[in-house]
Amino acid sequence: MRKVDLLFAEYSKSHRNATNKLIHWICVPLIFWTILGFASLIPSPHFCASYFRCVSIISLIVIAFITFFYIRLSLLIAIVMAVIILIMEHFIYLTNISFGKQSWIVYLSVFVITWIFQLIGHKIEGQKPSFLKDLQFLLIGPIWLLGFILKKTGIRY
Repeated sequence: MRKVDLLFAEYSKSHRNATNKLIHWICVPLIFWTILGFASLIPSPHFCASYFRCVSIISLIVIAFITFFYIRLSLLIAIVMAVIILIMEHFIYLTNISFGKQSWIVYLSVFVITWIFQLIGHKIEGQKPSFLKDLQFLLIGPIWLLGFILKKTGIRY
């Protein structure tokens, strides 16, 4: 069995309850977005492109590390996640422009609220979050959701 499938199987063990799954479908992408948002606030030069606007060099480094981690598991998942991350970066740029120096409050608020819901979901599930066992599961959550979508559409990853 491939490593990605083993990680998905392990992650699934603590995500069987329908309510917890629903919470994860909403909160995991938002948490991922806030992490990228926090990275965008670290002062650094920016790379600018027409559609995605500007992305900080620090964000690009974070994205590169995340993408490399995903490439080791599945090239297709890494490519799809790179596209999703670029879309998230566009909304991060809009958030940073709209809220200016206060955008950290948006990221922190969303981060705290979504983690509270995640913990409620795991309380309902009766299982501890997977990342308490292994920190790499913080990056598995987003692709576990993507893997589900790919399976439902019949796309092999």
